[in-house]
Amino acid sequence: MEEKDYGQIKISEDVIGTIANLAALEITGVSQMHGGLTGNITEMLGKKSFTKGVRVELEEEKVTIDLYLFIDYGVVIPDVSWKIQENVKSTVENMTGLNVELVNVHIEGITFQKEEE
Repeated sequence: MEEKDYGQIKISEDVIGTIANLAALEITGVSQMHGGLTGNITEMLGKKSFTKGVRVELEEEKVTIDLYLFIDYGVVIPDVSWKIQENVKSTVENMTGLNVELVNVHIEGITFQKEEE
């Protein structure tokens, strides 16, 4: 089999952050991502931030992802956290081909749903 070298492919940390954000939000029990002051100001100015609540560290082929999020009241935090870690790791690895070493989940708060009348 013949191998060809066409150059390098570099994936931006923002792209990885967007993938991780969307993968985390797919999990039942995740209410929203916590973007901190910068993310909140960006959204107030009308720009949607798809990397909100995600910090990515990329070293060569290894990725560490930190997620900051709010969860729904009543969910089992360890169970939801495991599902988040598994989904984010597999989604990022499948889409980018990079090795995700760590997915750290930081629960920043709990969201209480308002009862509908």
